[in-house]
Amino acid sequence: MKWTVQRYVLREVMQTWLAVTGVLVAILLANQLSRVLGQAADNHFGRHVVLDLIALGAIMNLSVVVPVGLLLAIVLALGRLYHDSEMAALQACGFGPARLLAPLFLFAAVIAVGLGWLTFVQVPRADHQSQLLRQAALKRAKFGELDAGRFRSFAGGDAVFYAERIDDQGVLHNVFLQREVAGRVEVAVAETATYTQAGPDGTHLVTLYNGRRYEGVPGRGDFRVIAFREHGIPVAAPGGIPGTNDPDTKPTRELFGSLQPADIAQLQFRSSSPIMALVLTLIALPLSRLRPRQGRYMRIGVAIVVFFVYSNLLSLAKVWLEKGQLSPLIGVWWIHAAAIGLGLYLLLRDAPA
Repeated sequence: MKWTVQRYVLREVMQTWLAVTGVLVAILLANQLSRVLGQAADNHFGRHVVLDLIALGAIMNLSVVVPVGLLLAIVLALGRLYHDSEMAALQACGFGPARLLAPLFLFAAVIAVGLGWLTFVQVPRADHQSQLLRQAALKRAKFGELDAGRFRSFAGGDAVFYAERIDDQGVLHNVFLQREVAGRVEVAVAETATYTQAGPDGTHLVTLYNGRRYEGVPGRGDFRVIAFREHGIPVAAPGGIPGTNDPDTKPTRELFGSLQPADIAQLQFRSSSPIMALVLTLIALPLSRLRPRQGRYMRIGVAIVVFFVYSNLLSLAKVWLEKGQLSPLIGVWWIHAAAIGLGLYLLLRDAPA
């Protein structure tokens, strides 16, 4: 009977976890879609960029969705057993809730291993790729597509470009370009122009043909006027992405052995997701207990509050650790210890005398 009941409960929890996690992922993707589409509309991202950013964002947020999905799945599945009096029947046969800890922890351990692989390997890689992709898309959007008849600003608004038309060969006609350099304004007008995409240093080159350049300080009369046949003007593209100094994008192997508070905080925070899955399982078992005539969804609100308090305290401890206000020996571990204490207290409180 023991193995039959444990398999039955485990099957209920697994099915519920798949359903709950699927719903949470769908909500996550909808949220990602609206945010990325807003960025794409503002910055003229391409379609493939939008889809890639949504996929990478979903990977980064799975480490949050999976633990809360596990917590809700256990509370919902066991809550149904309490609501339908199945748990009362099991207790009458001497099979108490505490005997469900073994199969639930086995399931949680499998999820924790997957979360470890996700948070230690995939999330930092996805974060780095997302920053690379977003920055490259911004560079292309800011300078890669020049539309005829539209003013375009670059370099944080320090440069303004306008072309009346673009022919089939990509040559720009009746060009206007203004930029500000060290407090001086340069205005150039030309019959035609060409431009090259950013090189390794991230700078674009606009080459003007047959025009004039006006250079000086507004309000002063010492402007210089230069006629030219060919004139190249470099225009800086948006700055590069954060490098490996960003702890969020560092590979986990680079965090081990580091004495930097930010690296230590990041490493402990990455380890928190799999630990959280195990601790939430301990809390979920007594939390799912219902009294007679209580609705099966009675404890969902409490479970959500527990998760948000737990996760927010972890984020707060991470910030304190980054600022050096917490010892690495204490770090985020005291949050896990407090959560384990809460789970044990609830288990002992509900244990039969």
